Parts: sequence; structure tokens; C-alpha cells
Amino acid sequence: MPVIGMLIISNPDLFKTSFLEGMRVLGYVDGRSMRLEYRDAQGKTELLPKLAQELVSMKVDVLVAAQTPAATAAKQATSAIPVAIMAGDPVGTGLVTSLARPGGNVTGMSSTTAELSGKLLELLRELKPSIRRVAVLANRQDPFTKPFLKQIEDAGAATGIGISQVSVAGVAEFGAAFAAFVEMKADAVVVQPSLPRKPAVELAMKHRLPMASPTSAFVDDGGLLSYSAKLSDVYRALAGYVDKILKGAKPADLPIQQPTTFEFAVNRKTAQALGLTISKSILARADRVVE
Repeated sequence: MPVIGMLIISNPDLFKTSFLEGMRVLGYVDGRSMRLEYRDAQGKTELLPKLAQELVSMKVDVLVAAQTPAATAAKQATSAIPVAIMAGDPVGTGLVTSLARPGGNVTGMSSTTAELSGKLLELLRELKPSIRRVAVLANRQDPFTKPFLKQIEDAGAATGIGISQVSVAGVAEFGAAFAAFVEMKADAVVVQPSLPRKPAVELAMKHRLPMASPTSAFVDDGGLLSYSAKLSDVYRALAGYVDKILKGAKPADLPIQQPTTFEFAVNRKTAQALGLTISKSILARADRVVE
């Protein structure tokens, strides 16, 4: 029975559910035709190397890692065990040599998160035209943070929106970060997906800051809007990589795929709580409206 290790920094629900759905479609059932070993750092990036090493010491057949910090920890923990990842800018962060020919023991999906930043700012301004400054809650321990912030800065320059950012190492620093956002008179906040969702949403609502993120799960937890790759499809696609690897394929020969489906989601209840009106135009374009 093959053993599959799963490693994530936080926000596990969608990852675990969608990946297992993809495995079931391919004929794998946990406990019967495969065994799953799951490790969640619960937002504490510093725990990822230890958790990755635990999975490696168990000699899992494949290591699956979601989001760049987990993917980096997995790559650093082993050069022998195949690793299937979902991560932003895997070439720029040094996870693979190229998308077409990854090389080494890592392959998987690119999330294209950074490239969607401009759309997020456009949607925030459309929903709240008075927006002049957007704050970014960034993950100081995520290798993907640099390209993530660069894309948002470029999008801000293109749209005339001022960008301020505070980098945090975990939930313990969220309170001070949001206090800083208020001090800098931010009109909205964008949250990096590798940070825990619920504490960020709670503080955004407390300070009455519209919150957006390039992952739709934030909207389910009370964020205002998201524009992202359809992550359920991305995680199901990872199951396909695992299946190929278990059947003998080498990660170095499996090109990194980029998402082909994207999702715009908006939370109507959150908008009402913030005193915002969602136009008919936005509702018509939304792929999903959370009531």
C-alpha cells in the first residue's frame, strides 16, 4: 500500500478534501489502496522543516505540499522522495529549474497567485470607488512573498492605488499589523494566501476593512472578495501527478502545469456588514456569491 505524505502550512480543509476527491476518482481510497500521513503546521512556518522531516523519515512514497513555504520545506527535506507541489512562482522561488522541465524530484502545479493581484485591486476599487490606499498583510517567512508584493506594487502603480505592506511571521503579529493599517489610513487589505484565514478575517471586520485575497477560501470564511485560480481543480490535479509518480513516472519529466480555470467570489453578507453595496454588474460576473 503506497504511503502519501501531505504537508501544509495552514488552511487545510479545501486542500485535503479536493486532493482526496481527485485520488478517489483515480481509484485510491485512504486506508484501503493507499495510506495518508497528514501534517499541518497550523500557520507556524517554523514547524514545517520538522514536519517535512517526519514524513521523510516515514519513507512516504510521495510527498504532497501545498503553498510555497510547505513546498520549500519538502524540497529541503529530501532529494530522493518525489514531491508534488502547489506553489506560486516555482521557478522564481527556486523550487524547479523550469516549468517545462522541472529537473530534480519536484513537480506539480503553479498557483499564478501573484499575477492576479491587479485584478484584485480593480475589483476592490469597483466595489468601493473611494479606495485610495490598500494595505498588504504579507508572510515574512514565505519565499513567495517577494514576487507577490512586487506584482501588487506594480498593480497599484497602474491603477493609481497606494500600496502599504506589513510583513508578519504568524498570527501573534496580526493585531499589531492591523493597528498599523488603521494608522496608515488604509481603505482595504489584501491578505497573502499562506497566512491563516480566520484570524485575518476577524481583524479585518473588527477594523471595518474590506479584505481581499487571491484564494476563494477567504471569502467562505468572511473575506469580502477573491479572484484566484479555482483551487479545488488545482488540488485535484495534484492527485493526477501522484498517480503518475506511483505508476513510475519521474518528477523531472512531468512539466509544471498552470491553472486553466479561475474564480471570482464575493461575500454579500460581509459587504452588508461593511455598509457596501454590491452592484448588479459585480454579482453578474461573480462565479460564486456567498450569502
